[in-house]
Amino acid sequence: MSAKIIDGTAMAKRLRAAYTARAEALAAQGHRPGLTVVIAGDNPASRVYVRNKIKACTEAGFDSRDTEFPEDVSTATLLAEVERLNNDSKVHGILVQLPLPPQVDAEAVTAAIAPHKDVDGFHAINLGGLFGLAGDFVPCTPAGAMEMLRQEGIPIEGRHAVVIGRSNIVGKPMALLLLQAGATVTICHSKTVDLPAMTRQADILVAAVGKADFVTADMVKPGACVIDVGINRPESGPKAGKLTGDVDFAAVSQVAGWITPVPGGVGPMTIAMLLANTIKATEIALQKAAKT
Repeated sequence: MSAKIIDGTAMAKRLRAAYTARAEALAAQGHRPGLTVVIAGDNPASRVYVRNKIKACTEAGFDSRDTEFPEDVSTATLLAEVERLNNDSKVHGILVQLPLPPQVDAEAVTAAIAPHKDVDGFHAINLGGLFGLAGDFVPCTPAGAMEMLRQEGIPIEGRHAVVIGRSNIVGKPMALLLLQAGATVTICHSKTVDLPAMTRQADILVAAVGKADFVTADMVKPGACVIDVGINRPESGPKAGKLTGDVDFAAVSQVAGWITPVPGGVGPMTIAMLLANTIKATEIALQKAAKT
């Protein structure tokens, strides 16, 4: 068996064309979608991510920019910047690039973003939306993974989904979205006993652990859909310096029914969902303005 590769790059390109048209329509009304990314420190990966996000937003016709702070920035300084952006009517979306330097209270900074501008979907109010409560935005990476499943026509309802990883950014939101879609969901993590026995039950397997080639062929049920959320750059070995996922792609693709590559899988879809959330934030701002 050779798995079908789910091409996130091509899928995201189609979505971005639609989002560009929506952005142009808003701009024609005098409301160009505005996104500001806050980045602190000199993390090379963060700078690459921010550059890609800004580039995609600019190409879609957004007013997109970043504000940079040094490695020794204080929590107070970042809180003041977030407050300034909250009060700027031309900024519809605010994204604080993680990780922040160790001395910064990252939770406090992300919590300070106004929920209606929280296009990353990390604010407690937006995370509440995953439980059917208030909330406007879904975290971009899980949203992108779900969109891939939908567009590929992969059945979710009634299937067993296993998510490896329990972070608030990917693992938990991913599990809740799959649950909402009717899957039976198991969350696995570092304390899970006999992990391969759990993953071999999965019709849909999502790897979000941050360890290169962690998921091997013997951990995958034949014909399963494997979604690789991992982004790693090993420092040694045959893949040293190369962008690598959490899944041993070469081996697992011989067992799975569908698989996402790294790069070119979930990553481009994450950026596409950021565009979608920013457009939605702009539309929310217009609705608020119409009521005042």
